[in-house]
Amino acid sequence: DHCDLEQIKERIIEYLAVRKLRHERFSDRGEEREPKDHIRKEREGVILCFVGPPGVGKTSLGMSIARALGREFIRQSLGGVHDEAEIRGHRRTYVGAMPGRIIQAIRRVASRNPVFMLDEVDKIGSDFRGDPASALLEVLDPEQNRDFRDHYLDVPFDLSQVMFITTANVLDTVPAPLRDRMEILHLSGYTEREKVFIAKGYLIPRQIRENGLQPQEVSFEDEALRSIVREYTREAGVRELERQIGTVCRKLATRIAEGTLERTRITAESITEYLGKPTYFSEVAERTQIPGVATGLAWTSAGGDILFIEATKMKGERGFVVTGHVGDVMRESSQAALSYVRSNAKALSIDEDSFGRLDIHLHIPRGAIPKDGPSAGVTMATALASLLKEVPVNPELGMTGEITLRGQVLPVGGIKEKVLAAHRAGLKAVCLPRRNDRDLDQLPEDVRNEIKFILVDRVE
Repeated sequence: DHCDLEQIKERIIEYLAVRKLRHERFSDRGEEREPKDHIRKEREGVILCFVGPPGVGKTSLGMSIARALGREFIRQSLGGVHDEAEIRGHRRTYVGAMPGRIIQAIRRVASRNPVFMLDEVDKIGSDFRGDPASALLEVLDPEQNRDFRDHYLDVPFDLSQVMFITTANVLDTVPAPLRDRMEILHLSGYTEREKVFIAKGYLIPRQIRENGLQPQEVSFEDEALRSIVREYTREAGVRELERQIGTVCRKLATRIAEGTLERTRITAESITEYLGKPTYFSEVAERTQIPGVATGLAWTSAGGDILFIEATKMKGERGFVVTGHVGDVMRESSQAALSYVRSNAKALSIDEDSFGRLDIHLHIPRGAIPKDGPSAGVTMATALASLLKEVPVNPELGMTGEITLRGQVLPVGGIKEKVLAAHRAGLKAVCLPRRNDRDLDQLPEDVRNEIKFILVDRVE
C-alpha cells in the first residue's frame, strides 16, 4: 500500500514477530509455560506516534496496519477537542451523560483489540472544561491503561490489548508527559521518484475512477508526471499532486462528454494545455550568480524548503542590518557570522580596514514568512564572505549548520527534510555539519546517489 516508509514497516514487522513468539512460547499451550501472573502483568499494548508533514500518508498507514493485522480499525480525530469528558466520559448524574469517545468507539466495533488511531494529537485544545491531553495520559500509558476507568461506566476496562496509533504534524505542541508515553516515528516527504511511483500506482487510478473515466481512455507518461511534480507542486506529501492529476482528468472528462475526444496520452509537452504555465521553477542558478548570495536549507512544518540569504554593502560607518521577518535566534546567528568573518578577515583575504567604511545589509527573501533558528549560521557566514571577497557561491550547493565564534559548525535538526528539499530544488551538493552524518542513513538511496555530501566541522 505504501511506498518507502521502511522504518515504519520494519517496526510493524517487529511488533508482529514479538506477538507471534510470545503467543507460541508463553501461552498455556506452549512448552515453556510461564506462571499466569507473569502473563497478566506483561504489557501488550503498543503506542506508535507518526509525526510528519500533511499528505505523507499517516492516517492511511493506520488503515493498512489494521488490514495487515486482521483487526478492526477505529479512527478518532482529536483536532479541536477541549473537553476532558470527551475522553473520560460524563458522570451519570448529569442529564445527557454518555461514555467517552474511547469506550464508545470500542463498543461500536465490538472488539477488545482494534487498531485505534488518534488523529491530530498535536491540535488538542485546553480550557476551563479541562485538559484532554492530560486525560489521554491514562489511555496511552501501557502501565495504566489495563485499568482505564471511564466516568460513565465507573468500572475498570482493559485497554492494554488495543494498538494505539497517534498522528501529529509537529511535536512542539504535544505536552512532554504525553510525548514520553509514545514511540515517535518520523515520516518525511517523498522524493520525486517516489511521488511518480505513488501517482502511477494509486493516485491516477483513483482520479480516473472518481471523474467517470475508463482506464483505457487516459494514460500519463512518466515525464509528464515528473513535470507535474517539479513545476506544479512544491510539497512534502502528495495531496497537491493528486489535485493536479484530478484537474487533468476533469478537463479530459469534459472533452469526452462533449464527444470531441475519445482517448489521449498525456505527455510532458502537452501538460501546459491542461494545467497552464508552470507555477514553480528552479531559481537557484539565477539567484546565486552574483557575490553575496548563498543557498540555505530550512525545515518547515510542511517538510523542508530552500532559502536564499542575500548580502549587500554600501558606503557607511560599520552599520549592520538584518531584514526578512527573522526571529531573535536567527538575528544572533547573523551577528555571530559577521563577527567570525571580521575576526578572520586576514585569513579570508579581506581588507580589514574596509569594515570601517562599509554598511552591510543581510536579507532573507520572502519577508512575509517568519523565520527563526540557528541553522542558517553557516549560510550567513558564506554569504558575507562571498560579498566581501567578491567571489560568487557555487549555485548548485546548499548548506546548513550552526556556527560559533570560534568557527565550529554544530549539528542541527531536520536533516532529512532539508536534503529532500535540496533534491527537489535540483541542488547537486549539500554541506552539512560532520556530526549530522548519522542522519544520512535515513535518506532514500536515490537521493544519496544523486547528491554529493560535504561534511564539515569548521567554517573555513
